[in-house]
Amino acid sequence: MIRIVKLSFEAAHVEKFVALFDERKHLIRNFEGCTFLELWQDKEDSCVFYTYSLWQNESHLQQYRMSALFQDTWVQVKQWFKCPAQAFSADKIKSLI
Repeated sequence: MIRIVKLSFEAAHVEKFVALFDERKHLIRNFEGCTFLELWQDKEDSCVFYTYSLWQNESHLQQYRMSALFQDTWVQVKQWFKCPAQAFSADKIKSLI
């Protein structure tokens, strides 16, 4: 399962977000069911980021979203938003390679 989350921050909080992500990325990557995690920064707006993660299934993602790690991270991150986060979930149906 693919999960993409768009995060738009106030400019004053971008560095704090990047530092927090860097601090916790290994914990998220090693969470049960997470098989991949990347952070992307928008080419046109440096205050917009996307997390791209792969999960074994929806259940694993939900377990992560209910975890203390997610809850603690989310409480900190959401206070820095310029607008609400947008999340998208998808399944790959065909590989081009």
